[in-house]
Amino acid sequence: MTTISPALPYPGASDQATPEETDPQGVFSLTEYADRLARVQELMHERGMASLVVVDPANLFYLTGYNAWSFYMPQAIIVPATGPAHLFARAMDAQGAHHTCCLGPEQIHGYPEHYVHRPDIHPWDWITERALEIGVLEDGAEVVIGVETDAHFFSPRGFLALHGRIRQASLIDSHELVNWVRVIKSPQEQTKLLLAGRIATAAMTIGLEGVLAGAPQYEVVSEIQRAQAFGTPGVGGDYPAIVPMLPTGASAGTPHLTWNQQSLRSGEATTIELAGVHDRYHAPLARTVSLGEPTPRLRDCSEAVAEGLTAALDIFTPGTTGREVHAAFIACIERRGFFKESRIGYSIGIGYPPDWGERTVSLRAEEETPLAAGMAFHIILGMWQDNWGYETSESVLLTPTGHALLTDVPQGLLVKP
Repeated sequence: MTTISPALPYPGASDQATPEETDPQGVFSLTEYADRLARVQELMHERGMASLVVVDPANLFYLTGYNAWSFYMPQAIIVPATGPAHLFARAMDAQGAHHTCCLGPEQIHGYPEHYVHRPDIHPWDWITERALEIGVLEDGAEVVIGVETDAHFFSPRGFLALHGRIRQASLIDSHELVNWVRVIKSPQEQTKLLLAGRIATAAMTIGLEGVLAGAPQYEVVSEIQRAQAFGTPGVGGDYPAIVPMLPTGASAGTPHLTWNQQSLRSGEATTIELAGVHDRYHAPLARTVSLGEPTPRLRDCSEAVAEGLTAALDIFTPGTTGREVHAAFIACIERRGFFKESRIGYSIGIGYPPDWGERTVSLRAEEETPLAAGMAFHIILGMWQDNWGYETSESVLLTPTGHALLTDVPQGLLVKP
């Protein structure tokens, strides 16, 4: 397999923006958005959908560039089988949507403030009625409407309000239709991931430097968060979908813990998991630090995981399945007496709270989806044991001839005095 430098996602790639007309923030070209909408509508046609109700904030951003901390309130893009998509949001948010969104003013609709937090009416009452009025939703006996029923921030009450005003058409689960369109990253998206990887490298470097005996956990995290927001010279960072995680000592055996008021102690291991973010594209990264000589079991685990990572990356090329990558890793660690039940990775790209995963392809024993150039993954090798743990990860982009790491931080267990 061709060895590829982590500085660029693949030979010939560029980190320069294209000179095309873009959305208001200059994040993506209008041609890019048109292509995304066309691919979504093509898949809708294959599934017999007359409309698609999109509520995942990552998918709103993907289709229109809409980007605001408004996802805690009901909002959606409704995509008809043909024609332009329309955005529906709280009036105060809709008013500012033109600052980020590639849609025209006639495609942006704001529901009145008196629909907010009411027991007797719901914003989805208004959204549904307005969508029916302008024709992006139809209510007929033969009409099928796809809905992102498993997306974060779409409440059961919101669905019931939508369902209550659709009396004839069938509402069906979209099964992450837009998420699956997002799986293959365009050249413009790959550039965003490249820059996010550079920010992750900078943030992790600062985090690892800050892990010292006696250092309060919150101080370590505060420096990481500053680095995430600052980015790198000329490339600004962004807020991550998940805050930095810092399991320490006995708590390192449990994933997804954040930080507390305690100080780091000699003789304990600390895991840092974070992400670099640029224009909402995430490059996650994890490393483990041992303050003092690690236990033999932790040392053995880190060496087994390193072998497994090498084996997984050796076959991480287009055409390989997630199942095969998972099997390569598991075979290595089991030979060393270690076991892992959870998946070892998942697709990444755009991220909004509470998750930076795309909820599509996973690297696990049951995954038969072939990998393809343009996919990006967080290979997360967490070994969570009783009272101790080890974690390391890489963000990886599939290229036409192999893969490229998006970050550049030394691998393996870091031992500090």
